[in-house]
Formats: sequence, structure tokens, C-alpha cells
Amino acid sequence: MRHKRAIPNRAFRVADQIQRDLAELVRELKDPRIGMATISAVEVTPDYAHAKVFFSVLIGDPKETQEALNEAAGFLRNGLFKRLQIHTVPTLHFQFDRTTERAAEMSALISKANATRAADDGEETND
Repeated sequence: MRHKRAIPNRAFRVADQIQRDLAELVRELKDPRIGMATISAVEVTPDYAHAKVFFSVLIGDPKETQEALNEAAGFLRNGLFKRLQIHTVPTLHFQFDRTTERAAEMSALISKANATRAADDGEETND
């Protein structure tokens, strides 16, 4: 008997499904430290043993949220086990996603640079 071929993009599909299911499961958590967390991405290792789960926070402290999510990882993994039809449900590792934070900082820097340039241009025309 020949081995089954690897299904193309399976890891991406599994990660995507984990992201959707976790988004629902996290909303059901009663921990006040979690606040308004959003699951922004999931990266699954090739052997499906571990998953890095990236989250952002609209309201709340990122460190407290990360601590609370990692404490709830076993519960969330159990919830995933009931939803997913795969042999190995990965161990979840939550990490704060600084992408939105960095985007806001970059946007502020660009606005500041544009304001400075506009002020400089205004001074040049007055000479």
C-alpha cells in the first residue's frame, strides 16, 4: 500500500479553521482579563503538534490577556478537539500580535512627516 499524498495547503486550511473556531471559543470565556481579544492569525507546525495563535486586543492589557489565554489553552484545545475532525489537535501558544499597534504608529509618523513637510513648504513660499 502506498502512502497517502500530502493534501496541498492542508496546514493553511487547518490553521484557518482553528482561527475561526478559536474566535468563537474565546468569546465564550468568562475571564475578565481577556477583554476584547481578536484572533488575528494561526501558524501550525508541520506535524500539527503546536499552533502559534496571534491575537490583538481592542480593550484590555495585552500581557494580562496573553496570560489568561495561555491559562485557558487547555480548555480551548479541548473545545477544538470536539469541533475539528483531525487526529492531532495542536497545543496552543498565544502571542500578542503587534501588527495593528505598529500600523497605528506608522500612520502617526506618516501624518507627522506630512504635516512637517506641509509646514516646510509653506515657509518656502513665504520667502
